[in-house]
Amino acid sequence: MIRLGVPSKGRLMEKTFDWFGARGLTLSRTGSDREYAGAVEGAEVALVLLSAGEIPRELAAGRIHLGVTGSDLVREKLTRWEDKVEAVAPMGFGHADLILAVPKVWIDVDTLDDLDAAAAQFRATHGHRMRIATKYHRLVREFLQQNGVADYQLVDSQGATEGTVLNHTAEMIADITSTGETLRANHLKVLADGLIHDSQATLFRSRTAAMDSAQQATLNDLRARLGRGG
Repeated sequence: MIRLGVPSKGRLMEKTFDWFGARGLTLSRTGSDREYAGAVEGAEVALVLLSAGEIPRELAAGRIHLGVTGSDLVREKLTRWEDKVEAVAPMGFGHADLILAVPKVWIDVDTLDDLDAAAAQFRATHGHRMRIATKYHRLVREFLQQNGVADYQLVDSQGATEGTVLNHTAEMIADITSTGETLRANHLKVLADGLIHDSQATLFRSRTAAMDSAQQATLNDLRARLGRGG
């Protein structure tokens, strides 16, 4: 039986259930809201309810065959992610942009080139590197390296990242945003070329999970039904 990991609660779980339901598979929770158990009707699939952040790890370890999570989480949590998982289908919901944002009062900083110059000036003036608050260390570091920005340090932030600038614990941020309202409320602006990753919920397949012939047949049938045959 194929093991499918999906988010265990909230709108992401509901949207995932709807997405599979539109393709002939009925996913449901069983038991109480405190029980992380579920069922699938319409295929030989076992439903595994996990947090979205756990699903990349379980896919990479081969403990689930398929998993639904944000494309940002896979890229952030897995080194050489393409070797461990395959993106089977973008699902059309859970959209959010991982962006770089600076204070609006930085009127001369609108692009990455501006940021590179400002970061060098900041270090010369203050004696330490500009701090960027984020929980996406791998993605931000790779993006800034690719774009030639060097004088910075990443400060870990696991919540209320937009408030770190007003609280003087960082000079700028890298965070997920969907509407931009929280950024505006905290007097931040997105750099014109500061889009790091356009994320959405995605169905991934594990490249490491062991499968027998029956499981492979189930997977092939499932992919065909989902419009991604082969």
